[in-house]
Amino acid sequence: MLASATCPCTGGTLDKLIQPAILAALAKGPLHGYKLAEGIGRMPLFRGQKPDLSGVYRALKAMESRGFVVSSWDLSESGPARKSYRATEAGEQCLLHWIETLEQYRRGITVLLKTARTALAGTEGARGNASSRRNN
Repeated sequence: MLASATCPCTGGTLDKLIQPAILAALAKGPLHGYKLAEGIGRMPLFRGQKPDLSGVYRALKAMESRGFVVSSWDLSESGPARKSYRATEAGEQCLLHWIETLEQYRRGITVLLKTARTALAGTEGARGNASSRRNN
């Protein structure tokens, strides 16, 4: 049975990783919200799917209230003013902490993958043995 598009196993519900993704994108320089979402969508983790724009703005608002990003109105381009965001020093420190946390996650995920693969290999062997016993 294949997983449905809404199943967490597809990786589409990695909401907790939006904050480090935003901080990583803003570490390169200020961005407008829409350009920020486009940049995040290009990250391999998001597999080319632009994150929900309203979710990005909610995260930015929460991060701004915590002092990790600041916004300003950009009036330089023609058309309506746009809000531009940049990471603060506190945001950069938060990103450094995220890097440590993600490294720990990666080590844990590596162990989990090995465990899951070993378990499945054992299951396949057990299924094969049961099947051959039934056929004899």
